[in-house]
Amino acid sequence: MTEALTPTPYIDSDHPSVIDFASQHTQGAKSDIERAVKLYYAVRDGVRYDPYSLVLTVPGLRASTAVESKRGWCVPKAIMLAACCRAQGIPARLGFADVRNHLSTERLRNLLGTDVFYYHGYTAIELRGKWVKATPAFNIELCEKFRIKPLDFDGTEDSIYHPFDLDGREHMEYIRFHGEYDDMPLEQMLACFAKHYSPSAASPGGDFDREVDEETRDRPS
Repeated sequence: MTEALTPTPYIDSDHPSVIDFASQHTQGAKSDIERAVKLYYAVRDGVRYDPYSLVLTVPGLRASTAVESKRGWCVPKAIMLAACCRAQGIPARLGFADVRNHLSTERLRNLLGTDVFYYHGYTAIELRGKWVKATPAFNIELCEKFRIKPLDFDGTEDSIYHPFDLDGREHMEYIRFHGEYDDMPLEQMLACFAKHYSPSAASPGGDFDREVDEETRDRPS
């Protein structure tokens, strides 16, 4: 468990902002499960999902950057949750999977050249001798606009995306799991991105919140 508790350049669980965030959001918790659950919801809803905040460097991906910017895509949000858990003495790793995401925005799909999101990030957390998956990417407001069932996490069972949304449309299909890591496998991820994504995906830009509002404006609530 040593590696799953140790700070790294990405999972900077020893950074003051990470320590403060983790301490603030675990007040009153009496067990590791309670702490992990509180941290999950704090990261899920306290950091807005933004796939255009794509900075594929150590500073761009590290946990403290997400803590301070309060925005991030799935990978830095997973890194942030792992760092917060480690800051509280809870072993945590990074997990990755390729998923077919049926409900991203049209512009994002066009930029990527596909509806497959490679190296989608989640956090693996060790609780009571069991590793459980936690996926804090989509904040509650985004789920409500897209009519996606928000992912709950109770610290005992895996929390991964549902195959269908609240209206029965296809949502998320897991294609391949890449495994779980004690630190960020950036070179592997970059090689995968270069192989599968169009060159325009490297510098996406854009306002994801505005795109979501435009595409979901006429959907029934």
